[in-house]
Amino acid sequence: MPLPLNLPHLLRQRTVEGERIEYKAGWNPDSILRTLCAFANDFANLGGGYIVIGQDCDANGQPVFPPIGLAEDQIDKIQQELLAACQLIQPPYFPALSVERVEGRLLIVLQAPGGMHRPYKAPASVKAKHKTWHYYIRRYSSTVEAKGADEQELLSLTANVPWDDRLAQQARVEDLSRPLMLDYLREVGSALADDAVIMPLEVLGRQMNVVGGSTETPWPKNVGLLFFTEAPDRFFPYTQIDVVWFPEGAGGDRFDEKIFKGPLARMTREALGYIQRNYLTETVLKHPDRAEATRVWNFPYVAIEEALVNAVYHRAYDEREPIEVRISREELVILSFPGPDRSIRLEDFEAGRAVSRRYRNRRIGEFLKELDLTEGRSTGVPKILKAMAANGSPAPLFETDDDRAAYVIRLPVHALAAPVEGTTPEVTTEVTTEVTTEVRRVVQALQGEWSRQTLQQALGLANAEHFRKAYLLPALASGLVEMSLPETPRSSKQRYRLTAAGRQVRGAA
Repeated sequence: MPLPLNLPHLLRQRTVEGERIEYKAGWNPDSILRTLCAFANDFANLGGGYIVIGQDCDANGQPVFPPIGLAEDQIDKIQQELLAACQLIQPPYFPALSVERVEGRLLIVLQAPGGMHRPYKAPASVKAKHKTWHYYIRRYSSTVEAKGADEQELLSLTANVPWDDRLAQQARVEDLSRPLMLDYLREVGSALADDAVIMPLEVLGRQMNVVGGSTETPWPKNVGLLFFTEAPDRFFPYTQIDVVWFPEGAGGDRFDEKIFKGPLARMTREALGYIQRNYLTETVLKHPDRAEATRVWNFPYVAIEEALVNAVYHRAYDEREPIEVRISREELVILSFPGPDRSIRLEDFEAGRAVSRRYRNRRIGEFLKELDLTEGRSTGVPKILKAMAANGSPAPLFETDDDRAAYVIRLPVHALAAPVEGTTPEVTTEVTTEVTTEVRRVVQALQGEWSRQTLQQALGLANAEHFRKAYLLPALASGLVEMSLPETPRSSKQRYRLTAAGRQVRGAA
């Protein structure tokens, strides 16, 4: 979590109080301590959260501007009381604190990443003589006491620090790249960017929570090496995305491969840009009976983006397996390792109902969220389903094995789309097909497999030559109608039928 963030951006862009942000009009040590405890427990592995003190909100959880603010003489008193209160959390937990000015009002921002030593518990009342401690978690936009099954699950997380938040003792703090860290801070609008230029690298790393360990022996964290080194694969082999094009299909002898490496966000964006430039085509179907044309993509970009970012987010970087994108004329496949959590049923994925309570890489998700590459709220699969449906594409397929060793997302090509040919870089192909009135009549009339004579009679046409030139041949050329025996076009047993594209055109009419 980069600390501190640009507060006006935080307030205005994340306008509704939710699991990762809470507004407090004033200093209330009891409720603030309970919420800090909940963020430290990070029960859903969302990366902790923020508490903004001095910011009031309306009944819908939206911040009110200008904020109510804090009196200047309150700031030091609140900080002293907060320091004492945080020592009451067991084990002690201290958030990062910054004082910010928004529209002339002073606010205190507490930025509370998920703790390294969960579970944490806090007293129900800071000032009570006989204190009782409880475990607290976030439930939607509220802080609640963990009870029953929730408490047992929280206790099971003892000392279970996610892999991406662990110290990387095979590397040194000096392996982190200050230019990459500065680029990130500027992109997300962090107020830390101005001071980061002259700040010691270790201090900057600790402020961004990508460096940990004692003062005597600091270490970078795995997430820091993934995002802020030029070659993360030095430390985690096969941190890469392989894009493979099969012009003859997956079983063919030919394929073209391009490998993307580098910092995680850059690698993801470069792979997505390459796929978009070289393998996405838009087909425009013009209709004689209306001005508006039908536009479809062979693969909708939004679905590819969600699927690939999901793979980057959830793959296991301690496994020596790359993310692979396999593209053919029939489908685009994304393969990553390992598969989804065992608690998620595959049928829930296919229905867009998959909701994970555990995120494999909470810190990676945190940085991807700040860069607007993901929402991290189990919305990826529903977005893929919606994007494919909006494009008129077949439904995506989600596959894994019983051991959840791998995860495959298949995006079938749109039936009306022009075939992918592997276009010249930086060029997007647009194919225009005009569906004439005559061809549309053929598509609407054809049922099952018909002979030429049956189809001609169904259209009420007496002249066989006119039928062949004006109706049958254009329908075949459009790809909406096909022969049952294409190898012997003059066979007496020849029949004509709709292609998948033809069936789709008829259904859209």
